[in-house]
Amino acid sequence: MNQDKLKEKLSTLSLSMFRKDFFGIYHGSISAKTESNRFIINSKEAVFDAINKDNLIELYFKKDYRWNNASIDANIHHNIYAQISEAKFISFSMPPFTTAYSLEHNIIAPKDYFGHKEIGSIAIVDPKEFENWYERAQSEIPYYFQTNKSNIMVIRGYGVYAFNRDIHEMAKQLSILEKSCRLLMLDNTQDLTIFD
Repeated sequence: MNQDKLKEKLSTLSLSMFRKDFFGIYHGSISAKTESNRFIINSKEAVFDAINKDNLIELYFKKDYRWNNASIDANIHHNIYAQISEAKFISFSMPPFTTAYSLEHNIIAPKDYFGHKEIGSIAIVDPKEFENWYERAQSEIPYYFQTNKSNIMVIRGYGVYAFNRDIHEMAKQLSILEKSCRLLMLDNTQDLTIFD
């Protein structure tokens, strides 16, 4: 797939995820692998409801000046691509219900049909100290994916990392996960008592 088409796909997904509140104005990251040693990622100044070719930077695995303008998450994306050959697309998002659910729980066990069927149970990872999380994240996130044979990682109070070979499949899984967490929260917060 050529770069223009890839950038168009990233832009379309970015807008969709922004509208669902998965991305903030400057919060989140999205990327696509272009070659065995290159990937496209949003710039640090990207506004996710209006990503275009100027907000997407192609980075080589060997760092150069372009890395200075790339997303703060570029090192994490780089390490995932370098260590996991199945990763073609990566996103870091903060879906509100999934992130909120992660604050008080250790596992997401969907009760709805699609969540149960498509996602199954997902353990919530505790990043422990936020002060040094970004330094640790670039090695801990790829390690988690490799050791848990998973393509979704929910990090308590931080957000969700996901990768996939197919951009639409990645978006679908994130959407199902968010809907499942929303339903779990509604189920946990409603105490319905019927009075005679």
